[in-house]
Amino acid sequence: MTDDEAMEMALAEARAAAAAGEAPIGAVLLDAAGAVLATGRNAPIATHDPTAHAEVVALRAACAALGNYRLPAGTTLVVSLEPCAMCAGAISTARVGRLVYGASDPKGGAVAHGPRLFEQPTCHWRPEVAGGLRADDSAEMLRAFFRARR
Repeated sequence: MTDDEAMEMALAEARAAAAAGEAPIGAVLLDAAGAVLATGRNAPIATHDPTAHAEVVALRAACAALGNYRLPAGTTLVVSLEPCAMCAGAISTARVGRLVYGASDPKGGAVAHGPRLFEQPTCHWRPEVAGGLRADDSAEMLRAFFRARR
């Protein structure tokens, strides 16, 4: 599966999150061959769990299925929004090989903004990072979701 195909899946997860009243963020985790290991969507409201961000949901599902808190080499996490500090920490701990995200998050992001977690000397695992894939689609979905709630 290509990055663009995976992002389309992540955006579909984001749309499903929005339909459930959650912030529209979705994630897809791929193995080294490009097969889907897990998907996730934001669900902190429904699950009463502040850690139920799309990335964490996908990482938990994949790690549970694989029986290990560390992922095999070559995984790619595709997510519709730049990960926050919590999610970036989970990505590092799980040893995701590559992170692809859509929209940047200047306020809450922790990869290209804020603490830039993967650039810190205390970060033990740094994935390859590519941002901006389908960023306009993701950003518009987020804007529309929050505009409707104001």
